[in-house]
Amino acid sequence: MAEDLRPVGDPGSEDFRVDAYPFYLLNRAVSRYNVVIEAELRAIGIDIPSWRVLMILGETSPLPIGQVSKTAVINLSTMMRIVERMTKAGLITTSENANDGRITDLSLTDAGREKLVAARQVTAPIYKRLIKGFSGPDFSRLLQLLNRLYDNLS
Repeated sequence: MAEDLRPVGDPGSEDFRVDAYPFYLLNRAVSRYNVVIEAELRAIGIDIPSWRVLMILGETSPLPIGQVSKTAVINLSTMMRIVERMTKAGLITTSENANDGRITDLSLTDAGREKLVAARQVTAPIYKRLIKGFSGPDFSRLLQLLNRLYDNLS
């Protein structure tokens, strides 16, 4: 049976250990991941925020800018600058939402779709390396646990 590390992961505990604090471990993993993919993405002419936008719009396009911002975990003012840069690069277009003129929708252009294909090609090997050694059930459980952590913050 595994040791219960919850008490030492509590930052209020006298016995606190950073290696048992889930948010330290999550941040460490995300930081390393970003360092690894950033070099690959820069080689094809995009940055991590643009890649997030491309991936999100690759699933569903058009989408309201607010929804893209929330899904990408990027605040709206920063997202506006990213959209401006991506629009100038010809990767996305903006348009008025058909149901509400106050909302701006984002859509992929043909160039954006091509850049998305290139981004997927350079990030796929990293993903495969990342999940190496995880069984299907392990990976599903990891996703469930991460979603539970997120939901507990609501």
